[in-house]
Amino acid sequence: MVTTKIGNALDFLTFFEGMPEPRQRAKVLYPLSEPLLCCLVGVICGANGWVEIEEYCEAKLGFLRRFLPFEQGIASHYTFSDVFNALDREAFASAFIAWAGALQENIREIIAIDGKTLRRSFDRARGRGAIHMISAWASGQRLVLGQMNVDAKTNEITAIPELLALLSLKGAIVTVDAIGYQKKIAKVIRSAGADYLLALKQNQETLHRDVIEFLEEQRTRGFADCAAGRWQTLETTDADHGRIEVRNHWIVDDIEWLKERHPEWLDLTSIAMVESLVQTPGGPTSSQTRYYIASLRANANEFATAARQHWGVGSGLHYVLDVVFREDDCRIRSQNGPANFATFRHLALNMLQRTQTPKKKSIRVKRGLAAISDEFLAQVLTAP
Repeated sequence: MVTTKIGNALDFLTFFEGMPEPRQRAKVLYPLSEPLLCCLVGVICGANGWVEIEEYCEAKLGFLRRFLPFEQGIASHYTFSDVFNALDREAFASAFIAWAGALQENIREIIAIDGKTLRRSFDRARGRGAIHMISAWASGQRLVLGQMNVDAKTNEITAIPELLALLSLKGAIVTVDAIGYQKKIAKVIRSAGADYLLALKQNQETLHRDVIEFLEEQRTRGFADCAAGRWQTLETTDADHGRIEVRNHWIVDDIEWLKERHPEWLDLTSIAMVESLVQTPGGPTSSQTRYYIASLRANANEFATAARQHWGVGSGLHYVLDVVFREDDCRIRSQNGPANFATFRHLALNMLQRTQTPKKKSIRVKRGLAAISDEFLAQVLTAP
């Protein structure tokens, strides 16, 4: 693939060079870089399908020629569909992960792993169910670091280690919901030089029982040992639109007895608990308690931040994909098209997220501004 420089910082197109070309070389009219740039620009500016991308890029041909030749003009939506239906989704996702990895800053990042189903991606005529994607979300930088399609023959438990193996995790805290409460996942995270914070689930019955019985015993005693042992506690309060949530956190790393009983959990260092009390206007107070194991030392502030930011993947990623990018309304269904279009959404989201504006603007507003302002669209594509 031949590319030209787009910006003075990262040239994202170079990360997609060398991908297997699905077309016969002699019949190629449009270098892969051109359909790729068209699709990215279209998604940034609000397109949700191949036809919309073609129409928008036809109107923006002069702008696009600032970056690539487009000697044959804009490809048809049939070409976009054919190319990205056939383009290897794993190679495309790997190229995205390499690009996203180059954006990572050298900070103690919290990386949340969570899954989402693309509801309209099912193909009943071909007997295919909806695609389920797992994503890695850098909570601090608010960037998608990678994603992987969960194949129909596998599940999240087998796909998560494969995704983690592709990421740069050194120094990070990786949080996984109860589905990731697996010894193998803990080992992959520690082998990558990261810490884990895993929510408990009953599939690990003995460890689950041991942790909960110990923590609940301490709760009934009023956590009398908190001052004497290696315990840390923290209370936080959030208020939003009349809803008040008080969260009490407890974490302890004086658990030699537990490590001796469960040596198969690599670097198990602490166990923790969060009790959430939620008061809604005019309603009763509800409570929920969640339990965790971690390779972290007992630090209540760090634990509270990691546990809280894990749920940010819902509002920072899944909500934005659903509401702003209308992911669940997308009707692309053939072959690799749904997975590759999901990668385009992640590319667009990361670029919009990194684009700085004088006044803070939402992703929705940035998409609208990019659609009407060539200057701002160029800024999005060249954001350092």
